[in-house]
Amino acid sequence: MGAKLNLDKLDLQIIAAMMEDAQISYADLGKKLFVSGGTIHVRIKKLQDMGVVKGTRLHVDLAALGYDLTAFVGIYLEKSSLYDSVAQDLKKIPEIVRLNYTTGNYSMFIEVVCKDMSQLRYVLHDALQKIQGIERTETLISLEESFNRNVVVLSENAD
Repeated sequence: MGAKLNLDKLDLQIIAAMMEDAQISYADLGKKLFVSGGTIHVRIKKLQDMGVVKGTRLHVDLAALGYDLTAFVGIYLEKSSLYDSVAQDLKKIPEIVRLNYTTGNYSMFIEVVCKDMSQLRYVLHDALQKIQGIERTETLISLEESFNRNVVVLSENAD
């Protein structure tokens, strides 16, 4: 495990606020937290240098762009030692948006986002089956995403 991070309450407040609204200006966030915009800027830079903050993302309604199908695929590997090479091959498939190394039945678990069933069929039958080390897969199609949220990094009762 990595070294313990030295984060104070202000760092955690900044992280929590930016996770809620990454577009907030440093000046507005500073006003909200009773510090200067310059202080926010310095703290964000420090958090980036520490690897805590890894950029910002735009949350897009994928269905509005025609991506109507989300599937989760459990991957069984021939040998667990093949994880790194299989992960590198999976990274080349643009429809795969998330990969996790897991315990339990599957060696790996991926999230796939596609426009339609034809595109998913391509990913499952053409792209995945060509990867050396994958023994078999099991696919679950998502019918609905009820919520998707960030973890709470700062409790209301924090000092």
